[in-house]
Amino acid sequence: MYRSLSSIFSNYFGRFAAKEFPKPIQNFINNFYVKLLGLDMREFQNPNEYKSLKDLFIRAHKKPKQIDASITSVIAPCDARIVGIGKVKKNQAYQIKTMEYKINELLDIMPSSKVLEGAEFINFYLSPKDYHRYHMPFDVKVLSLKYIPGKLYPVNLPFLKHKKNLYLENERVVIEVLDRFNKRHFIVLVGALNVGKMVVLFEKKVKTNSGMKAFHTTYKEPLLLKKGELFGWFEMGSTIVIVSEKDAIRWNVSEGDKVQFSQVIGELNDEN
Repeated sequence: MYRSLSSIFSNYFGRFAAKEFPKPIQNFINNFYVKLLGLDMREFQNPNEYKSLKDLFIRAHKKPKQIDASITSVIAPCDARIVGIGKVKKNQAYQIKTMEYKINELLDIMPSSKVLEGAEFINFYLSPKDYHRYHMPFDVKVLSLKYIPGKLYPVNLPFLKHKKNLYLENERVVIEVLDRFNKRHFIVLVGALNVGKMVVLFEKKVKTNSGMKAFHTTYKEPLLLKKGELFGWFEMGSTIVIVSEKDAIRWNVSEGDKVQFSQVIGELNDEN
């Protein structure tokens, strides 16, 4: 029941957010939203420039961010707070401390998969006030993509603390990639309440929060995406989980840290 109610609510809210109201009304809506959530608009257009609340949600920077040129640096894929970081132990990761879940179920792979042995995870929570676009944290070859239908529970801190298996129950998109040193990673986009849509620019077949059935595609010709390259956006706040094989990344951030897109937050391990 909750799933249907949350999906219905999210769909209605999405329609409202996408609607272009007469200019005076739209300006009021946009400015009310900015004030209500305390959005910092210094790097973006004036709120009155956006034709809908959705356009304001998925706003782009006025000036492109400078991306670190080092081939080993890892950048934050979005504006977010780190709500979890650590090693996978006995197939367990956590959405927030004391709330563990089975990592193979998040990724929809076998629990015996060798990539999970000593793997590491990091959770990025995007609040409704954050920049909603996501970018590649390092140069990648995209190997496959899965869409996993699910619910649309909120992913804010109160729910993370009290709702067990939140990441497993919500709908998600799992993107499997290799870095330039052939280490394997999974970039997981987790859906959430309100609008509930996740856009993946390189895979137009994925339509989240639409009643779409599970979808899986493997790319015979790997897609090459550069560090900092835009690959989609949430149409409201949500979560990105990155799971990396053992010793693939050395992170230099901690749980609770606030990060911004393009900030260097780690280094790829270039050793075999």
